[in-house]
Amino acid sequence: MEKIALVVGSSGMAGNNLSKELLEQGWTTYGLSRGAGRDIEGVVSLHADLLDVDSLKRALADVHPTHVYFTTWMRRNSESENIEVNSAMVRNLLDVISEKKSVKHVGLVTGLKHYLGPFDAYVTSGVLPETPLREEQPRLSTPNFYYAQEDEVYVAAKRDGFTWSVHRPHTLIGNAIGNQMNMGTTLAVYASICKEENLPFVFPGSQAQWNGLTDVTDAGILAKQVIWASETPTAFNKAFNIVNGDLFRWSWLWQKIAEWFSIEHVGYENEIRPLTKTLEGKEEVWRSMAINYGLEEEDLNKVSSAWHTDLDLSRPIEIMTDMTNSRMLGFKEYYNTTDSFFKLFEQLRSDKIIP
Repeated sequence: MEKIALVVGSSGMAGNNLSKELLEQGWTTYGLSRGAGRDIEGVVSLHADLLDVDSLKRALADVHPTHVYFTTWMRRNSESENIEVNSAMVRNLLDVISEKKSVKHVGLVTGLKHYLGPFDAYVTSGVLPETPLREEQPRLSTPNFYYAQEDEVYVAAKRDGFTWSVHRPHTLIGNAIGNQMNMGTTLAVYASICKEENLPFVFPGSQAQWNGLTDVTDAGILAKQVIWASETPTAFNKAFNIVNGDLFRWSWLWQKIAEWFSIEHVGYENEIRPLTKTLEGKEEVWRSMAINYGLEEEDLNKVSSAWHTDLDLSRPIEIMTDMTNSRMLGFKEYYNTTDSFFKLFEQLRSDKIIP
């Protein structure tokens, strides 16, 4: 059977890397995004608004995917709005695809906020989750748009008979400009500004994050797991955590990142120092750097997402993610986290995103 993939959100970090991995594995690959982005050679680019059913029908008129991978989301001002919008996007897409009778499997990428809570209640409820985080932990009592996305997949799977998988990465490290949750690029941009202005690279997060153990997810290992789960019968109809496999402390990695950029670093010192505040007013600095060094993007807000980096690094607990379930089923990929960051920095420099 020909393997035909539809990657929803192909311009984002998860979707971009997934599309490339699918091509390398010989899949016919369609990439669906809302607007024009950086096209991937070999991917058939489609454009539609996931909130507009007619737009979806037009874009997908001649597409009959065997596998659908949903990797995108939209942020709104409250979790109730997040639920309304993000569930509608999944529902609309699966309703339009349902008419084709071609889909065998749907993979959904969410994240660790499944365990930690949504943006407006991010581990602030007073009830902290038990770590390491495991897939069998029950849903939180607070509303969460990840749950709403999952439920839409479950309903459509029961209706249409396809199998499904859910993938929960930790902080995602990879190359995608304009991504709303892009710690790696954000730190690279921050470090570049520090170097330009001869300022120290100051850790913006909490004491718990500075001293505690944590992990991250390379976009490449996420792509490999998503495809693996869609082709491995024992992995069908299951949710999986996905991280690189190693552990680190920010007190160690922060210095390594500073050394890569040849700048001084400052660790946690008695208080959280949000990156959003540190980068406030640096738009003209970045614009000047972009002009002087011939960078591709002059808008600081398009190459950084300080708000999300602050959310991750200000957590009051250390976060470790259990990978037992997929390991026991045969998923053996492993990535080195320093390599994830350093390879990203090298790519950003090569692409003229940072100087």
